[in-house]
Amino acid sequence: MKTTLTIQGMHCTSCKMLIEDACADIPGVISCKVDAASGKAVVEHEKGFDIGRVKKEIEKLGTYKVK
Repeated sequence: MKTTLTIQGMHCTSCKMLIEDACADIPGVISCKVDAASGKAVVEHEKGFDIGRVKKEIEKLGTYKVK
């Protein structure tokens, strides 16, 4: 399954890499592709996965707000 998230506060490639690395460490996440320019992240995850976990982990990184 795939879920697209809008992430406010991203502005560079470092933000993209930080978020992708954090998502890769979450059990149940298969992949995470972030586009800093559009502020979108596409998270591929297992069926029944709680996407709220991804949102929480991204927001813990700093100044990001996930919708």
